[in-house]
Amino acid sequence: MNLPSKTSLRAVTPGVYLFLGVFVLRLIVLVRLTDSQFLLPTAGDMQFYNDWALRILRGNWSEHTAFYGLPLYAYLLAAIYKVCGYSPFVPGLLQAGCEGGTAVLLYQLSALVFPGPGVTDSAEEKSPSGLAKRPTNVIGILAAVGWAFFQPAQGYSVILMPTAWLVFVFWFVVWQVVKRRQAPALWKTLLFGVLIGFTAMGIATILFLVPLVLAALFLRWVAPPSHRIIGAVMVIAGVFVGASPAWIHNCFVARDPVFLSAHSGVNFWIGNNPIANGYPKFPPGLHAGQQAMLKDSIAAAEKVAGHPLKRSAVSAFWSQKARAWVQGHPLAWVRLLGIKIRNFWNAFQYDDLSIITALRDEGIIFPGLSFGFVAALALPGLLLACWKIPASRWVAAAVLLHMVSLLSVFVTERYRLASVPGLLVFAAFGLWTLWREIATARYREAVIFLLLLIASTAFVSLPQKNPTFWSLDSYNSGVRALESNNLRLARQKLELAYAYSPANAGINFALGNLCHAEGKREAAGDFYLATVRLDPTNTGAYNNLGVLALEEGRWTLAINFLQHAVELSPNDAKAHFLLARAELKAGEVDAARREIGRAIQLAPSHPEFLALRQEIENAGR
Repeated sequence: MNLPSKTSLRAVTPGVYLFLGVFVLRLIVLVRLTDSQFLLPTAGDMQFYNDWALRILRGNWSEHTAFYGLPLYAYLLAAIYKVCGYSPFVPGLLQAGCEGGTAVLLYQLSALVFPGPGVTDSAEEKSPSGLAKRPTNVIGILAAVGWAFFQPAQGYSVILMPTAWLVFVFWFVVWQVVKRRQAPALWKTLLFGVLIGFTAMGIATILFLVPLVLAALFLRWVAPPSHRIIGAVMVIAGVFVGASPAWIHNCFVARDPVFLSAHSGVNFWIGNNPIANGYPKFPPGLHAGQQAMLKDSIAAAEKVAGHPLKRSAVSAFWSQKARAWVQGHPLAWVRLLGIKIRNFWNAFQYDDLSIITALRDEGIIFPGLSFGFVAALALPGLLLACWKIPASRWVAAAVLLHMVSLLSVFVTERYRLASVPGLLVFAAFGLWTLWREIATARYREAVIFLLLLIASTAFVSLPQKNPTFWSLDSYNSGVRALESNNLRLARQKLELAYAYSPANAGINFALGNLCHAEGKREAAGDFYLATVRLDPTNTGAYNNLGVLALEEGRWTLAINFLQHAVELSPNDAKAHFLLARAELKAGEVDAARREIGRAIQLAPSHPEFLALRQEIENAGR
């Protein structure tokens, strides 16, 4: 029996320890999450994926329309729920495993990019420590530990979001690119494409790794010219094979020519419109939250068209609006691209779910690193590494390609998370370089690095002056507290958000909901009226104004408000139901019968709707 040597054991052990260390840390965070209010999703993208998975679990495999949202994560959740029962704990456990795998990839990638004494010069021999001769261990371990305590990664690893899966696959592909000097067999290039295409059904930005793999075929991997060309074809073919469940469903089940998801058009418009600011600022007519935004985008496109549209036509409608703005305002668009690049590197944390702050405030995630700290350290390390070490340029290319993938849309904390492992490698290299220069008394090089560090810190610390940005976490925390009926905390958070941005329609609407929950009807009405002044397309505010008028017995006023809501959202069953109630109270039985019929058409099995229809029929006899 051949036992592994001590040398091989020492080579394996760091990766194993790093995997277990990160996995255990994520598991602790997950266990803390199970004892909190955040385990079960109640809003936002987490609820969107969870609700979709539960529909699949009930047998609703397809809506017979093209996917309007990337489908992979929802189907993955459904499969997990089918096997393990409904619990967000199991997906979080698997994602913790992905996080441990990412830490190992960082260690392995550092070993390939910074392989040892060859990355430096003979001055290392003067070092008072042997660490200078083993940069692999130092850089790889620093990068992996940084990932373990990177706060956004901690947060997004345990909630119902596909981010952890994307990050692992993204850096697995980069590791495969860097580790090879000989071109892989053609069937392996096909598998690279399949992996990228399959993952793109969960997060499409991974498609921007295809140029990296193609560049490796022609610039890094040694191969005959024919092998390079056929390999490139195999990669592209693999992408289509990997993504085939999505496009086969769309093209042959829904009969709609969409490759992945038809929501790309509205995302393009949100990122490129007259009021775009590089973050997901929703133009008038679209409201925050995945579910609300998708419904609004369909309703708005169909309202302009005057008839129902296929999802590809909805996507084309929004894409055309964005292209028209870009073509009509090229200089403004170039400035917007510059703002997006600044946002990508900026220390400001635009977490559209506000989950990081919430989990930190509740003591669920560990204290740790933020993006700004990592980026400030990484930029000098990236410049120095790319100058001295050719292999590091592939890691830098992966980071920059991910940044480019966001320029067509917008930047959020979870969107830029996939770039962080590469930045941690460069940050660790920068720290190791600074230590080495000081240890070997090369103070001129150390001063150069420190000057670069000062410049990068100033760059990532450019202030975000829009007060609405600073209200985001307070607003989302307030909405979450309101949904859990913690009215005291909701008022504290929403009043803080209002102090930052009193002219924000969403904040006014949330305060209206809070006042209504507190029984302060007059104050609620004032906030709802402020909402519709700021955003005349806010269906929820018109609905709630109608409800207030109904509660006060002001039937005509209620009808006016609810007719606005129906005009804005003709497919909103609740708005038709409320309008039917108001018209019945006003004695307009025929109009009430028409509206409740439309509500039941949209939601056939809703018991409250059926009961109102019976009440209307009784009133008409």
